[in-house]
Amino acid sequence: MNKTTQRILNNSTLVLFAIVLLTFSILSHHFFSFQNFFNILVQASSLAIIATGMTFVLLTAGIDLSVGSIMFLAGVISGKLVVAGFPLWMACTLVLVIGVLFGLINGAFIFKAKVIPFIVTLATFYVGRGLGLFISETRAVNLPESFLKIGSTKFFGVPAPIIVMTIVIIAGHLVLTKTIFGKHLYAVGHDEVKSRKAGIPVDGLLLKVYIICGFCAALGGLVAIAQLGAISPTFGLQSEFMAIAASVLGGTSLFGGRGSIFPGTLIGVLLIQSIQNGLVMVNADPYLYTVITGGVIFLIVLIDSIRHLQQKKLKRLGIN
Repeated sequence: MNKTTQRILNNSTLVLFAIVLLTFSILSHHFFSFQNFFNILVQASSLAIIATGMTFVLLTAGIDLSVGSIMFLAGVISGKLVVAGFPLWMACTLVLVIGVLFGLINGAFIFKAKVIPFIVTLATFYVGRGLGLFISETRAVNLPESFLKIGSTKFFGVPAPIIVMTIVIIAGHLVLTKTIFGKHLYAVGHDEVKSRKAGIPVDGLLLKVYIICGFCAALGGLVAIAQLGAISPTFGLQSEFMAIAASVLGGTSLFGGRGSIFPGTLIGVLLIQSIQNGLVMVNADPYLYTVITGGVIFLIVLIDSIRHLQQKKLKRLGIN
């Protein structure tokens, strides 16, 4: 594989992002505008927060399928409380606590009981959604005006969802790049066995990673429902897959040990949201949304697999 091909593989998401922007700008003159890009940021805020937490998990070669259910359950409980007259701050705090508890349960089963992440988080996926449907009686929960103010509030002209997203992304980026915890995270993703031998507290690290992911899922759900104004029985469905897709699109490897939140995951999120926004702009058939988005995701996963195989080959040859 020559250097040009390798460079394209390493920057595949940026290349695709540029192609998407160029394509939709040609198809719709409304797409390439400041206001539309601002809308894309607002729409992407919830997914960006969730994908940030997912990136932490994927870096350890793990996975969390429960984030959508965490969003749904936390949203239903907080919505019911606010409607019943409880203070808004109490409901929001409870949302985050629920996210942390789910992350704690996932992490504990993974490193204590040694159950693989896919099975554990699949179980909590069903438990969380089942509880949410039971509490809501499979009905939509309409939120009061006070809840909607979270999503509509602006600080110096910038909507609150964008501010929350920015804080989460910056915090996640700094944790991964400037702390010992971040360095240990990459090391575990590269080789868990060697990390244990090197004295890295792998079990404690995995627990923290899933707690972070649960917290981000709950926070992302809070940002989402504050913009929607209601929680439907389908709220949060497939959010886990979109978060995984955004992380992988941003260069995070499904095999662990490689990836970044900024600019990586953020670019992945913006790519997905730009595709969906562009399809609306050109009045595409709604049934094609998931097909086109899925095709792009498949392409990036394929590229990631090729890149991973290439790195393994170079490692065997002693080049990398």
